[in-house]
Amino acid sequence: MPDLRELSTLPLFSNSALAWLIALALASVSLLALIGLRTAVRRYYKRLQTTPETEILEIPAGVLGRTSLPFFLVVSLAIGTRALTVGPDSQRVFSSMFTIAFFWQAGAWAAAATGAWLDRRRQRSLAQDRTALGSLNIIRFILAVVIWALVLLLTLDNLGVDITALVAGLGIGGIAVALAVQNVLGDLFASLSITLDRPFVIGDFLVVDDVLGSVEAIGIKSTRLRSLSGEQVILANSDLLKSRVRNYGRMSERRVLFTTSVTYETPVELIERIPGMIRGIIEGQPDTRFDRSHFQKHGDFALDFETVYFVLSADYNRYMDIQQGVNLALHREFARNGVEFAYPTQKLLISQEEHEH
Repeated sequence: MPDLRELSTLPLFSNSALAWLIALALASVSLLALIGLRTAVRRYYKRLQTTPETEILEIPAGVLGRTSLPFFLVVSLAIGTRALTVGPDSQRVFSSMFTIAFFWQAGAWAAAATGAWLDRRRQRSLAQDRTALGSLNIIRFILAVVIWALVLLLTLDNLGVDITALVAGLGIGGIAVALAVQNVLGDLFASLSITLDRPFVIGDFLVVDDVLGSVEAIGIKSTRLRSLSGEQVILANSDLLKSRVRNYGRMSERRVLFTTSVTYETPVELIERIPGMIRGIIEGQPDTRFDRSHFQKHGDFALDFETVYFVLSADYNRYMDIQQGVNLALHREFARNGVEFAYPTQKLLISQEEHEH
């Protein structure tokens, strides 16, 4: 290491007191001007946020408002040194310091810009496209890793580190790390698969084995469901993709099958009319499409009619409202025509034989 006498011989320290005062004044004025400019940009950004429409300069203003004070200090120092006589060694140190500071500030700008863009996409997706919601957090994480990895590599390269050998060494060591954290990496790649393939999105109602619930969030490692009873169920992404998932959120219509049983005492004429009665009742309900109604079989204690129709909505509550309307109308129609619903009964036949003595 150079001692103090070697440092004192550098051209930087041969400048006069006046030159140092001028450099200090330039650095101070530059710092105050940069801070004032950042304050003005932040005020302008807040004013843009109060308007309902999206302005062209809204994201750039928000990004520039994230400029850090350490970066301003480095820029002010670089401006102040213009008034000083510096040697080539000192000039290289100042240039390297400014370059590294710019890399980290550029990384902060890029992270802020991608964050603002993803937030804008999230707000738009809430009203238009739910499929994008689940992937936004994963995209944010991946972009952040890429941005800061590039910043770190550029910084090390500027400091004279051989990043080619470093990347090769990290590749060998990465194999051991990957084996140690393979479960975490499996969930990460599963989240990427969910993002790209989109088997489900936020808001879909899923049935996974014995778990039922609507998707609340799709994260890097896990997906969170809100069950019907209210608790939150957390499933690992890798386990989720290995399971058989029933996605009711993709249901466009619901097929309904129900059985109606009437007594054996029903006259044949009425038996022939029952499928038509049921058809008329179903077609009288809104958001339905009738499929069929048949006298299916002679049951143990009743005559069974099987009916199939479709509810033109995936909403479960809407389906139950329609089925309730069908049941009530069926009761009224059967009562009007003298048809009785069957219920489990047993008949006991007793044969009495008379014995002559």
